[in-house]
Amino acid sequence: MTSNGSGTTSGSTDDAGEQAAGPPPGRSPGVNQRAQITLTEGEIAELLAGVRSMTMGSIGPGGQPHLVAMWFAVIDGDICFETKAKSQKAVNLRRDPRITCLAEDGDVYDELRGVAVEGRAEVSDDPDLLWRIGVAVWERYTGPYSEEMRPFVEAALRKRVAVRVHAERIRSWDHRKLGLPSFGPATGSTVTAPGRRPR
Repeated sequence: MTSNGSGTTSGSTDDAGEQAAGPPPGRSPGVNQRAQITLTEGEIAELLAGVRSMTMGSIGPGGQPHLVAMWFAVIDGDICFETKAKSQKAVNLRRDPRITCLAEDGDVYDELRGVAVEGRAEVSDDPDLLWRIGVAVWERYTGPYSEEMRPFVEAALRKRVAVRVHAERIRSWDHRKLGLPSFGPATGSTVTAPGRRPR
């Protein structure tokens, strides 16, 4: 995935690394290690292929952030998803196409990695693109597509629109590249909380 605007692909300890997760013991939070932890295009593709969902942010009617968890697919290198035509996110993106998508992984500091894609969303009624997204999402979350599955995909796409994200700035980070000693397995109350699902 590459940005097609003026932004650059960069790691982000400032925005999503050390300050977001808290610096590890003995490490200054002001150390700038962006270049060291930036993901390559191949590593970004690998991360997106493995995460189950992403957090998608649009701008609500009052200017507030509107965040939702989304299933998605990658079509021709772009993050794409389908949504109900009258959903709040679709209404938001038609009014203001600015969008941010976040995919992240890792349970402990030395394993955290992620990518945040900032750009503009293209909301489309194009049936060909919508179908490609529907099939890609089916295969990503359900299993191999065959013509026997067509009725199920068609049903899932009724009254839906396609959304393609045109990346303008990409931030990425992978704390595994820091070479830190292992923090061991995740601990704390979030691990034992009822209903917690492992990654």
